[in-house]
Amino acid sequence: MNLLEELRARGLVEALTDDNIGEALKTPQTVYCGFDPSARSLQAGNLVSIMVLRRFQLAGHKVIALVGGATGLIGDPSGKSAERNMLTVEQVEENKRGIRENLAKILDFDGPNAAIMVDNYDWYKSMSAIEFLRDIAVNFRVPQMLAKESVKKRLEASEGALTFTEFSYQILQGNDFLHLYDNFGCTMEVGGADQWGNITAGTDLVRKMRGKAAHGLTFPLLLDSSGRKFGKSEGNALFMNGEMTSVYDWYQYFLRAADADVIRYLKVFSMRSLDEIAELERQMREKPEARIPQKALAEELTRLVHGEEGLKKAQEATAALFGARSQRGGEPEAGNLSADELEAIFKDVKSASLAKDGIVGQSVFSVAAKAGMFASNGEARRMARQGGLSLNGAKIDESRVFAETDLVDGRLAVLKSGKKNHFLLKVAETGIEGGN
Repeated sequence: MNLLEELRARGLVEALTDDNIGEALKTPQTVYCGFDPSARSLQAGNLVSIMVLRRFQLAGHKVIALVGGATGLIGDPSGKSAERNMLTVEQVEENKRGIRENLAKILDFDGPNAAIMVDNYDWYKSMSAIEFLRDIAVNFRVPQMLAKESVKKRLEASEGALTFTEFSYQILQGNDFLHLYDNFGCTMEVGGADQWGNITAGTDLVRKMRGKAAHGLTFPLLLDSSGRKFGKSEGNALFMNGEMTSVYDWYQYFLRAADADVIRYLKVFSMRSLDEIAELERQMREKPEARIPQKALAEELTRLVHGEEGLKKAQEATAALFGARSQRGGEPEAGNLSADELEAIFKDVKSASLAKDGIVGQSVFSVAAKAGMFASNGEARRMARQGGLSLNGAKIDESRVFAETDLVDGRLAVLKSGKKNHFLLKVAETGIEGGN
């Protein structure tokens, strides 16, 4: 199976600019994809583009990641209902550094077929308005620009409130392709289906100004089975930066993938063969409750983006929250995680703060009652006596006393009653600080 056939089989081809792409891909090509530097980290939705570039690179093609330092200062109207806030040059520079870190985890920037990252601000910062209008914009016709689907949708959604700045975006992106063709021999652009108009602006410009063939390939926008945009977790973006989205939340997003979505996600993101994915699908049909494909997807993508250490932390966090037994056997140890990680994991559970001297040296059940986890001391004692009270993942009895070492990083501990009722106990300077 050649690369184009592989992409089709994985659901990664929406449209092609011409029928000669398959033939062109029989020899090494230089391919690029653009990334918007609107944040200091890419999101899970960008993984589709990155994994497509990775497949091109592994197939022997040269790949370029273009960060839109210039176009990012303007904003792409595609898929937008309103003009967004413009970024400063300093913000774009900071975001570029974060994006480079994201990309380097998946694309190979070393070796004989190293990926390249470029910034279109480098070739626009010294271009005058006269030069832009006379040499580049003169090649574009307004009726054709208005006919672009992204422009038509934006005009309809915003009741005509499309600025000339955003309208010119397709000219700039078209010129990006021309610049990469001239300086890197780039002959193909890939992107999401919403980028079709911008991609064809580039292929047309290369053909008009250089008389050469240039190609474009788009892949479908990834939606879940409910029609929601992929990569959104409870309305929030899922970032590839572990400081912006915890490794635990990243892992859990893929672990919670619906049965109706997980095989499609594996085809798009996993480097497993299609035969291996078919086997995972068979296992899901036979034992859907085991969620075998979801675990495979979550492990592979967490390892890819956050490394082995990140995967280990995510699995430990999952064990701490859901009570799964560790691979070593026995109850998971919440103390294997940092206080910051535990706070991120248990951000939505009930919590309270007590003075340190009201915790250390006191019986665990009495501390739990004092913090408000139980209605009374007697209820807390009975739960401990029956083996239903845990401290940092380990079951305790009614005689267990809080030690200073039970406080993770000296500032919190995780209590649990029964199988699922977690409680986050925090250290305050004095008294009960309050709970939620």
